[in-house]
Amino acid sequence: MTHRTARSAEAMKRAQTLIPGGVNSPVRAFRAVGGTPRFMTRGEGPYLYDLDGNRYIDYVLSWGPLILGHAHQAVVQAITEQTVRGTSYGAPTELESDLAALILSALPSMDLVRMVNSGTEATMSALRLARGFTGRSKIIKFIGCYHGHADSLLIRAGSGVATFSLPDSPGVPPEIAALTISLPYNDLAAVESAFAQFGEEIAAIIVEPVGGNMGMVPPKDGFLQGLRAVTQSYGALLIFDEVMTGFRVRFGGAQGYYGVKPDLTTLGKVIGGGLPVGAYGGRKDIMDLVAPAGPVYQAGTLSGNPLAVAAGLATLKTLATEGVYEGLEARSAQLVSTFLDAGKRYGFPVQGTFLGGMFGCFFAEHPVTDYESAAQSDKARYASYFHALLDRSVYLAPSHLEAGFVSLVHDDVVLAETCEAIDSAMRAIH
Repeated sequence: MTHRTARSAEAMKRAQTLIPGGVNSPVRAFRAVGGTPRFMTRGEGPYLYDLDGNRYIDYVLSWGPLILGHAHQAVVQAITEQTVRGTSYGAPTELESDLAALILSALPSMDLVRMVNSGTEATMSALRLARGFTGRSKIIKFIGCYHGHADSLLIRAGSGVATFSLPDSPGVPPEIAALTISLPYNDLAAVESAFAQFGEEIAAIIVEPVGGNMGMVPPKDGFLQGLRAVTQSYGALLIFDEVMTGFRVRFGGAQGYYGVKPDLTTLGKVIGGGLPVGAYGGRKDIMDLVAPAGPVYQAGTLSGNPLAVAAGLATLKTLATEGVYEGLEARSAQLVSTFLDAGKRYGFPVQGTFLGGMFGCFFAEHPVTDYESAAQSDKARYASYFHALLDRSVYLAPSHLEAGFVSLVHDDVVLAETCEAIDSAMRAIH
């Protein structure tokens, strides 16, 4: 079926007169897939509803945070109870310490944690701290890994930047770009070569332990362990950007799953339960440099916002239940298996990946292991598939370079409907 889109189209037309490109985050504009962006009015459980009254099974989930689904009762209750007490104080609360304690208990690499307002703010602050701790200026990041839109990180990034073919953004001074060394993801030899040349100048490596902004790309065996070894050899720090993977792939994050202990970790998304929040933390000797304990300055009027913290606490307490992540991974595996089987049935070269509540689906001949191989997957075919699924009431990320997500409320009935839609969509584009 073809959904009604007249009201969404009219809303987009109006938004374009008020907001750059009509959206407040680029990938929402559907530029990578074409067509009319859907303007949503509400979410409930695994579903989204748009202005035209269409209902979709949602596998974007606000780009990852809604691991309990939309408007989960425990989260709504926590936010509601806090709202009547006040929405912001600009002063400390016990709630902040409660959430910090829960995060630290889940991630043994973190001795102290600082709350901020977004993943971008977390990674920006972690890099400033790494430079302050080491006294060095250069950093290493990986092509296709997106760490937010701070200047030093918007160099050959993934996510919306890759979608729009902007390896660098205008407005980033070349002097700042020169401090960032961009290397292929999963290429340990390139990392070792960079350290051999610039080792005494490199403050840190920052990496998505599981790439989520070039589709969903897991690390090769030994890659993360190799990063840990080379940074220790040269006195640099290892920063895991777990904004996407933290509490999404496992309760202990990707670092717990792969058994690698970073010096600093950045978090976001899930720890806010759908509200704006971020955090960074790590070893005590490093975190003790953060103001007011130390000289590395970072502040935020809304950091530790009581609404966001309350939502995050409700979410993490629910996720601490035994068997949660096994269930999420089984859902991801079912979706990927259905995609692979349907692709083969209708003659499409396809690849699929998953871990915990994340998954990736590519129209590609060969396994996707880095940004280059992800970018070579068939963008046009993905766009056709995306719209075929949208017509069948399934909402995927509107870009072939984004991960998909499942929640605890994507139950057997929802998954069965999705799997039927996947097969039907493949048949339609065939």
